[in-house]
Amino acid sequence: MGKEKTTNVLIPPYEAVGVICAQSIGEPGTQMTMRTFHYAGVAEHVPTGLPRLIEIVDAKKEPKKSIIDIYLKKQYSKSPTESAKIAEDLASVFVSDVASVSDDLEELTVKIEYSERDGKALGVTFNMLKKVIEEFSDSLRISGNRITIQPKAAKTKKDTEEKKITAKYVRRMANRVREAIVKGVKGIHRAVVVRSESGEYFIRASGFNLLGALEHDAVDPSRVYTNNIKEIERIYGVEAARNAIIKEINDVMELQKLYVDMRHITLIADAMVYSGEIKSIGRHGLSGEKVGVLGRAAFEETVKHLINAGSTAAEELLVGVTENIIVGQTVPVGTGRIKLVMKRTK
Repeated sequence: MGKEKTTNVLIPPYEAVGVICAQSIGEPGTQMTMRTFHYAGVAEHVPTGLPRLIEIVDAKKEPKKSIIDIYLKKQYSKSPTESAKIAEDLASVFVSDVASVSDDLEELTVKIEYSERDGKALGVTFNMLKKVIEEFSDSLRISGNRITIQPKAAKTKKDTEEKKITAKYVRRMANRVREAIVKGVKGIHRAVVVRSESGEYFIRASGFNLLGALEHDAVDPSRVYTNNIKEIERIYGVEAARNAIIKEINDVMELQKLYVDMRHITLIADAMVYSGEIKSIGRHGLSGEKVGVLGRAAFEETVKHLINAGSTAAEELLVGVTENIIVGQTVPVGTGRIKLVMKRTK
């Protein structure tokens, strides 16, 4: 029985696996509802369904709403209070969250007023705020809860006299101060504690910064995950990115209760990463790099491909499916690849 089973699942030679894979994912893809499910609390409207599928195969630099899941080491993941403490450490707090920043364009100063109530809630002391602001300028005036920055222009290399400070410079500086991070990891916002099915607690936050999250001692380095596939490729390499593509496509399909054979999904992932980096499936990626001129022209930017081919006298070898359909030949896949040779009797 075993042998029979094995031969039944083998793919016959010359089978058009790419076409079948495209159909197997494209057909259920058209049935995806445009409803958006959202993760509780963190990133509202994380794209799922068709928009997310398009995002994955287009190899977008960053997803619309990126999410990072941070799992903790055993001793922390059992207690919700410990996890909440770590979530508080990781979530980034900006100056604008704990203080009001205003620019005085008459006096050319930037005023920062620390709010004790917000500071207490976010665990930021006045000294922490002061330390961050000292990086912008060393001439600070402090009175009570207010810090005033007197911006100094840096001496330029060419001339020894100082550059004049303009209102524009002050306004820019005020914006930079607002966006400065007082506490937490850059790029990780609104961290919440979530209880997984297995009963352990982990942190889910919007944004992504794998390396920043890994610096925290309580984080389990082997289980940090983000839905930003490019970031995974940058830090963990292309094999990890391939696994992420498979996981992400699979998640979209499961959420929509559509069941596609794993082999189709792995084929898409392999096609996207076989060159050693993630390529999109489209005119800027795989479809734009087809061997045949006609195959490329049949997809998008028809005129461009035909003119380029004409000007360089490119040759069409009719290897793909599309090209052969255009010229009306048998497509060279499946049984169309096999030619019969027979001996004629004398």
